[in-house]
Amino acid sequence: MVKNRIPETDEGIQGAASCIQYDEMQRAFRDKGWLKTGDIIGAGIGEGLCLEIGPGPGYLGLEWLAQTHDTRLIGLEISPAMIAQAEKNAAIYGLSDRVSYEIGDVHSLPFADERFTGVFSNGSLHEWQDPGRAFAEITRVLQPKGIMFISDLKRNINPLLRAFMKATTRPKEIAPFFISSVNAAYTKNEMEEILSASWQGHFAVRENPMGVVIIAVKPK
Repeated sequence: MVKNRIPETDEGIQGAASCIQYDEMQRAFRDKGWLKTGDIIGAGIGEGLCLEIGPGPGYLGLEWLAQTHDTRLIGLEISPAMIAQAEKNAAIYGLSDRVSYEIGDVHSLPFADERFTGVFSNGSLHEWQDPGRAFAEITRVLQPKGIMFISDLKRNINPLLRAFMKATTRPKEIAPFFISSVNAAYTKNEMEEILSASWQGHFAVRENPMGVVIIAVKPK
């Protein structure tokens, strides 16, 4: 039986010290090839102006920019400290001219209708207190036939895998964030129910040992 969801903070990771620790973890994920960049491009998000929700230190979106051509990106992040870290990383990548970061909340996106060709996010879904409202906002800012790619942890992760991930998470200060994120995560069935009620176009929810992946297309 899946335990009830325990909501996590909706303020993201705040504070310079925590952001540096999270940056270290995400940089290690990048170096190990664990980011979802290839999956995002494989889903059809590879051109135009795209939106990344919850970019954190920015590695996913920066890798996406580096692997695509004539693309631009806006990262919507709720944590000012994370934006500062992401801007530093964009400068290191030499991509500051193709990416910008803005403060904002997925439940009320500060963008015009039909502005983006694609929207993607990894690891922020569990912080969305009202995914249905968030999906409605994403639909609004997507162009017709635009694609959404969302990936995150799942709450019903195998207990042995959960324990292993907690024990091996580095830096070790981040381990409690991993557990609270799992406890706040949504299951595949929950996402299918929410999308069925809030998304008008085609969508698919896939499950893997660590989490869920949502790919959805806005109707014409």
